[in-house]
Amino acid sequence: MIRKLDNFNVIQRTSDGYFDANLLLTQWNKMPSNKRRRMDVFLNSDKTKEFIEELNISEIEPKGENCHTDNQSVKIKKGRKTKIGQTRDEVWMHPYLFIDFAMWINPKFKVQVIKFIYDQLIKFRHDAGDNYRKLCNALGKFSDVEWSEVGKMLNFVVFDDHEKGLRNKATSEQENDLQQLERDMCRFIEMGFVNSYAQFKKVLRKEWHKRHGKVPVVLT
Repeated sequence: MIRKLDNFNVIQRTSDGYFDANLLLTQWNKMPSNKRRRMDVFLNSDKTKEFIEELNISEIEPKGENCHTDNQSVKIKKGRKTKIGQTRDEVWMHPYLFIDFAMWINPKFKVQVIKFIYDQLIKFRHDAGDNYRKLCNALGKFSDVEWSEVGKMLNFVVFDDHEKGLRNKATSEQENDLQQLERDMCRFIEMGFVNSYAQFKKVLRKEWHKRHGKVPVVLT
């Protein structure tokens, strides 16, 4: 997936969300007016090493004995020789580290990075709102819907909680999870897999139990 950061292209893998940092660096160094940057200087700095260590602990290392998450915040794929020449190295970074790297290359990127993250959060919220309206339209075919419960049930599945304004505090991952849940439930109704409001509640109850291990009152 190719995205824009200022006037540069950045590639993000859909499989794990990591960014190809060396592609950004290559583009930066090709511009004669830019101060040349080196990947090894960034990766070997004490500040970066401390950041990576904390990132591994708080975000990447496996949480629980049954989790097998790859704990590398930097994944390097060396270039190889081909008939048309040497391919470039690929340096894939965890999104948080990539943000730090981009701002290290150029402090002016800071505005662009913050805007990029902010825009993504706003987009997630808008998408979640659109998907909620579509889900409500699909639920309209059932005559016994308790409309005051619908939003609460979705919140319990995603956030394990419900309160006014909860979605405004959501992370981008939670917003993405919420809109995916709304899309899935809408599709289940449209395809006939869910054919009653009681069954709609049953599916959400099973999903909540799978994620959190118990069932809140609103889903009983």
